[in-house]
This record gives sequence, C-alpha cells and structure tokens, in this order.
Amino acid sequence: MNLLLKSKQVPNWRKIQRNNFTQVNLLADFLQLSKENRDQLLSRPRFPLNLPLRLASKIEKNNLNDPILRQFVPLVDELKITPDFVSDPVQDQTFQKTNKILHKYNKRALIVTTSACAMNCRFCFRQNFPYETEEKKFDLDLEYIKENPTISEIILSGGDPLSLSNESLAELFSSLRDIDHIKRIRFHSRFPIGIPERIDPPFLDLLKNCSKQIFFIIHCNHPREIDADIASTLKKIQCLGIPVLNQSVLLKGVNDDEETLLELSVALVDIGVIPYYLHCLDPVQGAGHFALTEERARELIRYLQQNQSGYSVPRLVREVPGKPSKTFINH
Repeated sequence: MNLLLKSKQVPNWRKIQRNNFTQVNLLADFLQLSKENRDQLLSRPRFPLNLPLRLASKIEKNNLNDPILRQFVPLVDELKITPDFVSDPVQDQTFQKTNKILHKYNKRALIVTTSACAMNCRFCFRQNFPYETEEKKFDLDLEYIKENPTISEIILSGGDPLSLSNESLAELFSSLRDIDHIKRIRFHSRFPIGIPERIDPPFLDLLKNCSKQIFFIIHCNHPREIDADIASTLKKIQCLGIPVLNQSVLLKGVNDDEETLLELSVALVDIGVIPYYLHCLDPVQGAGHFALTEERARELIRYLQQNQSGYSVPRLVREVPGKPSKTFINH
C-alpha cells in the first residue's frame, strides 16, 4: 500500500482517458458523418460530450441510428420538450444528508464520490446534480456514516467512483474498514465498458485486501459494448471472489427489441456477469426521445423469461422518489 501511495507516475488509464472525444466536430469527423447527419448533432450541448475512443470505434460510420452513438452523442432530439421530464427526476437532492451522501433507503447509503465519469450518457439522471467539487475528502460523509449504525452497505457512485485515483480509493477504503457496522461496499462503474484499463493491478490489490464484502455493478446497455478485453478485465475481479452484476436502462432505439435484449443477456451470463436490473428510463429533461411505454417494457421482459434461464433475466424496475426501494414492475 505504501508503494501505491508514494507513486507519482501517471497511470496508463489516465493517459487513455485523455483520448476521449469531448468535441463534437472531432467526433463527427471520426464517424465520417455526412452534412445531413452533422446537422442532427448539438455542437454546444448543455451536457458535455464525453466518449471513450474504445466505444467510438465500435460505432458504425455515418449512422445516427447506431445504438452506441445514440447513447453518447448529443443530438438535436435533446432540445425537444417532453412533459413531466425534469432536471432531477429521482429527487436526489431531497435525500442529501451531506454534500456527498444520499441516504434514500434503509440500511444503505450512497456516496457521490465525484462528478467525473468515464463517459457521459445522454440519458443520465444525475446530469444536473450539484456536485461537490471543492472538497476532495470524505470526512463529513464518513462522520455521518459512523453516526448511523443502521447503515450496513455503502454504494460508491458519482459520476464514477473509478474516476478517483487508487490513492484516494485506498484512503476511503481504509476509513470504511474501521467502521464496524459497514459490512458491504458496492461499486457502480461504467469504466470497465469504456476504459477497462482502469482495472489495473493496484486497484485489484485494493479489492483483494479489502476486509468488507464487495459487489461490483457495471452498466451495459447493448451487446456490442462487450468485447474480449472487457470480459478478461471483469474476470480479474470475479477471480477475487467478487460478484459482478450488470444494470441496464431500457432505451428506445438502443435496446428496445427482443433480440437485442436477449443477445445482451446471453453475452453477460456467458462471461459470468449476472443481469441485475433493467431500469425504465428516469424522466430527465432532454431524454424524452429514449422513452418507452411500461407495457412495452413488460413485453420485452416476458420474452426474456420465455427464452432464458431465470438467473439471466433482469428485474424490471422503476425508481419512484420517496419509495423505500426500487419499484418492481410486474410482468
């Protein structure tokens, strides 16, 4: 651990992250978009473009209907006003106990570790969240956790917790280790899908040496996001005895057909990742073009049930602010 904390070398994954597309015109050039298709892009989106090169390379050239492009590239569709789509659809700010702690549900609390992400999803429900960017430490948040002994599980989210350095994560792990009533730590991360190099040996050592039970949740919406490198990366986590699960968001034009969802489910379980949740879209402003009816969502889950083993069928859920848990949608 001391070697980790003394290291000043820029990690390889940081160098790779610098290749993310953050300018719309450069991405349009890379994707070889026609003039007609370029006109459908937002040149100055309110929510910035942030797309890893690995994912951009999987997008079909000059195709605005590509399911990976639709998830990450700002389109003029975002300017459409959709009734009941709001800036804080899950009312995160209602449940803020400190600048970084969200405490919505019994026995678990979420630390909004950072505003930084591996990528910016156009449907992100937290794209308008007032992130704490000045205070880098977690002293007040850890104090809140210590004073609430009913909390047994900590969720590390953001942004993306893996945007933090290994040094920062090591300090946070060390503090959580000393809180006896914390039994489990849950990571929610997109990094393995966009920049799998982030799962480097020092981070794996942190996981290996953690005294708490860890769960690792990835976010993958389409089977084309998965490749051999990603499977190999996730296997390194699984070999530590850490369960790896996936959550997806149901998105029109991305994964709203039977065969795509089935292919995604198969691709996940074939690499040992359990499909966890299939979320109905949180109604965040600018994402109305992704919305599906609840009945269509039920049809898709029923199809998965008829064609897959039970462990490979995710639970269809919606977040309803104020409810004591995610709301399961019967199908």
